[in-house]
Amino acid sequence: MNAASHPFTAALNEGVLHYQRCTRCGHAQTPTRLACSQCGSAALQWQEATGTGVVVAASVVSRAPSDEFRPLVPYTLVLVQLAEGPCVMGHASPGIAIGDTVLAGTVPHGDRRLLHFSPTP
Repeated sequence: MNAASHPFTAALNEGVLHYQRCTRCGHAQTPTRLACSQCGSAALQWQEATGTGVVVAASVVSRAPSDEFRPLVPYTLVLVQLAEGPCVMGHASPGIAIGDTVLAGTVPHGDRRLLHFSPTP
């Protein structure tokens, strides 16, 4: 399986944010795992997130890790705790800070879409 065919990435390219939920214990998790981090069951299903959450960490990147991201500098990365429970990392609008309520969306970047959070209206 390549990155583009991975269920999380494929959904993101369709503008949908997914996470895994264990059908045995109900635990919601990210990043992708082969088993539930709570009970160890392999009975996992992909679920669509509402996209709302709260910023728990934020950082402004002023030096790109690769040429691919150099045109985006400076950009903000955030760790967001989704309403469903798990945390995800994504890009964010400038000025987003810890404690802000945000809404997930996507932005185009090359031949894919990046997870991007904006302030809730």
